[in-house]
Amino acid sequence: MTVIIEYWFVMIRSIRTYPDKVLRSVAKEVAELTEDIHCVCADMLETMSAARGVGLAANQIGVPLRIIAVEAGTDKQSAPLVIINPQIVDSTGEESGEEGCLSIPGYYETVKRSRGVVVKGSSPDGDELRLECEGLLARACQHELDHLNGILFIDRLSPVKKQLFKREYSKEKK
Repeated sequence: MTVIIEYWFVMIRSIRTYPDKVLRSVAKEVAELTEDIHCVCADMLETMSAARGVGLAANQIGVPLRIIAVEAGTDKQSAPLVIINPQIVDSTGEESGEEGCLSIPGYYETVKRSRGVVVKGSSPDGDELRLECEGLLARACQHELDHLNGILFIDRLSPVKKQLFKREYSKEKK
């Protein structure tokens, strides 16, 4: 008799921070759900949780693939989600709200986003997902999808606020 034992090692990965070039790259679609992809998904959930974030894109941990992890709700009963090859297929309304980013620690600014979005993608098990999102979940999905396209929330600021960010951020890094 042969016994096969699978070992899953979940890791907390380093989050890449601005101005790391991987944050500006466009992520590639996941072509096949492999063991490596499952490990990346598990690591993303662990990393997001450890960082106390509400969302994380794979390129933020240096993996240039179209995968996001988002916190599904504000109550303890909601499990975080991983969405592979996510895309926004519909959006409604507009609202402004404060955002921060795990890749730009300590900086927060008001950003305009759609109030609601419909996100389509697949689960790590290959099941089709279609999520109707509002509030924080809608904002997190939009923010993380921006990451997959090489866009940071600071890119959505007015020219004056972008200049202030660059000035403040460079001072903090010195």
